[in-house]
Amino acid sequence: MINQIVIRERYLRDELPVRLGGLAANLARIKSFSDHPGHKDLIGSLLEESKFFIEWTFPDTDLEDQAVLAELQIQLAFWQRRWGKIWADPVQRVAVAEKAHDWSKRVLEMSGILK
Repeated sequence: MINQIVIRERYLRDELPVRLGGLAANLARIKSFSDHPGHKDLIGSLLEESKFFIEWTFPDTDLEDQAVLAELQIQLAFWQRRWGKIWADPVQRVAVAEKAHDWSKRVLEMSGILK
């Protein structure tokens, strides 16, 4: 629990665009780590951490971005709940990796970092 508190405090020090960029980076990591059989637990951790990033960022976003983040939060929770089955099925794993990549691009655009 202390580690989560430390991570939260560090995460919230950054401005909103940087926090959203961090979330986008986590989602991109899900995509890039999905092709290695030994990364199942690592990706599971990224799913969990990304859910926290959304929770901590949500109050600082506008209504439109909150709707996007809520949709992403639901998607992450769904993947996390079924992670064992998804990981065991290469087709599902690739589909999740591609969807995570799409989400990464969407959140990065939302952050405004690339403007």
